[in-house]
Amino acid sequence: MAGRTEAELPLTHLGQHTAYKSTYAPEVLESFPNKHPYRDYFIKFNCPEFTSLCPITGQPDFATIYISYIADERCVESKSLKLYLFSFRNQGDFHEDCVNIIMNDLIKLMDPRYIEVWGKFTPRGGISIDPYCNYGKPGTKYEQMAEQRLIQHDLYPEKIDNR
Repeated sequence: MAGRTEAELPLTHLGQHTAYKSTYAPEVLESFPNKHPYRDYFIKFNCPEFTSLCPITGQPDFATIYISYIADERCVESKSLKLYLFSFRNQGDFHEDCVNIIMNDLIKLMDPRYIEVWGKFTPRGGISIDPYCNYGKPGTKYEQMAEQRLIQHDLYPEKIDNR
């Protein structure tokens, strides 16, 4: 069936004035029912304006965050994801922590079959850091998929483009 009912859309951010949180705010994340749980398919978000702070110097770090997942019963609502990612703006965490926190919060929200989060941070001090993490639901084929994708993750490293 095409379309969604009111009961399927208890979303609070869409169509409303946007209040941006200036501190880490996982509570803004919202989900909605996956109307196609019988099928595996990827949902991918490219978030090119991610910002966090170095926990030591307080200097800003900028990245593109890539989130790909195979939903089970729930999907993340994109505006709530945008607000959530914006809430890292004043959060002091290392790059590796940011991608793992994002993944953990999305697992808690959706309980996806599979998810991966990849941060491509702009260079600071002549070096870029691109942490990648993934997760497959334990005891399923997605757990094995996560292991394979992690092993083969950077099999063909990108060409340096100085972002």
